[in-house]
Amino acid sequence: MINSDNMKALYIIVTAGFSEQVVEYIRSVGATGATIINARGVSALHKEIMGISVDREKEIILTLTDAETADKIVEAVNKNEAFKSEAHGICFTLPVIKAVGIGHGHSENKDSDK
Repeated sequence: MINSDNMKALYIIVTAGFSEQVVEYIRSVGATGATIINARGVSALHKEIMGISVDREKEIILTLTDAETADKIVEAVNKNEAFKSEAHGICFTLPVIKAVGIGHGHSENKDSDK
C-alpha cells in the first residue's frame, strides 16, 4: 500500500471527443497518466426526440497525482478558455485515503524477474 497522505484524485468531465486533448494538456502541466471513462450526462436541459431521451455523451478523465500537481492542473484548466467553451468541462479533486497497485516507476524488486 502506498502512502497517500499527499495524493488527490483529479476528475475532469468533458463532452465526448475532447478527452485526448485534455489528457495531452494535463500531461504538459505535470500529470503522468490518466484513465478515460465513457459517461452520459443528464441535466436540466434534457431533450427528447420522438419520445426518446437524448443525453449528452461525456468522458471522464481520472488521474491520481500529488496535491501540488493536482492544484497546478486545476489552475491551468481554469485558465484554458477552450476547456470552458468547447468541451463544457468540469474539474474537481478528491482526497485519496488509501491506494493499492500504483507506484512511481514500478521499481518493485526488478531483480526477481531474472
